[in-house]
Amino acid sequence: MAIPISNRQARRIFLERQGLSRPPNRMLGKDGLYELIHDLGFVQVDSIATVERAHHQILFSRNQTYRPEHLTALLEKDRALFEHWTHDASIIPSAFFPYWKHRFARREGHIRENWRKWQGEGFDQAFEETYERIRETGPVMARDVKAEDHKSGGWWNWHPSKTALEFLWHTGKLAISARENFQKVYDLAERVIPSEHFSAEVDHDAFIDWACRGALARLGFATHGEIAAFFDLVTPQEAKAWVEAHRDELTEVSLETVDGKPRASFALAESLPALLDPPEPPARIRTLSPFDPLIRDRNRTERLFGFFYRIEIFVPEPKREYGYYVFPLLEADRLVGRIDMKADRKTGVLAVKRLWWEPGVKPSAGRLERLEAELSRIAKFAGVEKVEYGEGWLG
Repeated sequence: MAIPISNRQARRIFLERQGLSRPPNRMLGKDGLYELIHDLGFVQVDSIATVERAHHQILFSRNQTYRPEHLTALLEKDRALFEHWTHDASIIPSAFFPYWKHRFARREGHIRENWRKWQGEGFDQAFEETYERIRETGPVMARDVKAEDHKSGGWWNWHPSKTALEFLWHTGKLAISARENFQKVYDLAERVIPSEHFSAEVDHDAFIDWACRGALARLGFATHGEIAAFFDLVTPQEAKAWVEAHRDELTEVSLETVDGKPRASFALAESLPALLDPPEPPARIRTLSPFDPLIRDRNRTERLFGFFYRIEIFVPEPKREYGYYVFPLLEADRLVGRIDMKADRKTGVLAVKRLWWEPGVKPSAGRLERLEAELSRIAKFAGVEKVEYGEGWLG
């Protein structure tokens, strides 16, 4: 018999697993920040800074004492974190690098085959030339490598230099050593990743087990498809085979979705007692990044929270339902609304354009007070002095 989990219990389990049930004002510090990112598994990176860049806002929403300079130190000085790919560009603990080697190997064969079909033979030499240049002269940015540096033709006559750098990064030969104005600075991976992580090796079976077990631990409960999608390191078929091979370590659970329908999933048996007694999340309202891991799996978000969310930055303005870059609002264990706002650092204003409450959510005085308190926190974090509300912002 599958163990039943109510919808509210499922939401609270997922919130706890995603770091959103911790006290948001307890001093974090640099060590606590590393622990948080390790517990999450990764934090997505994005350049859009409508209020703040996604990685900063993801971390701030979990702890308001978060300081971006601590993240920079962990990445560029301590080398405890590195940047690479999950489902998208992300910040990842360097201790995970040995497992990412399996991704590098898989991606290299795939990318090389695609380039071979598109460009034919010969481009490999240009990759090697780019690598040798960095090895000899040190870190570069895409703008530093010019096509005219390669008089022999070949790769540099086919495509901008950035593509060669990205290929070498995606296949683990280069790493991002720093960012300047958010532009990547590339260097040899062995000069960026700590030696104990760079040189470590794990075999295929250990890699599959780590990826699946780690994903399930961070999701709390999941299907094999959700396990595979979490880190995007293994295929759904590999995750399904892992589930079948480890059934004695897993417990079947039946989740109540928001519409009352059951959904079969799995949880790690050893962690089930604690999992089934999740803490109550903070009652305050918190603004989530559109790239927050709580809502990354849009279908899961709809099943658990009844919250339909899509980013509309690529939707023509007349066709947008909400706005260019709209932020979900989390209150306790519910997604209660969304807000369109922008930090204008020239005028020192967090400009709130529009607010939408979810159906059934009442704009009580207490709720509006909690929202205004959150917007004041966001304004301070974004480096602006005040919040200004546009005409008709309440709808």
